[in-house]
Amino acid sequence: MTKQFWKAAGVRMVKTAAQTALALIPAAGMLQDVSWGVVLSTAALSALASLLTSIVAGLPEVD
Repeated sequence: MTKQFWKAAGVRMVKTAAQTALALIPAAGMLQDVSWGVVLSTAALSALASLLTSIVAGLPEVD
């Protein structure tokens, strides 16, 4: 796995985590009701899943 692969996988990981966090916030209704621990742990888990998927399946943007 090359430096290009790790860079692309890292970018994909961060995007996935951000999308997950943003998707969970409106579920609380009001900003003060957000369970930030749940949001952060779910985003971290989705980032890990993204990285593992990139390792197993590869990335189309990296030859």
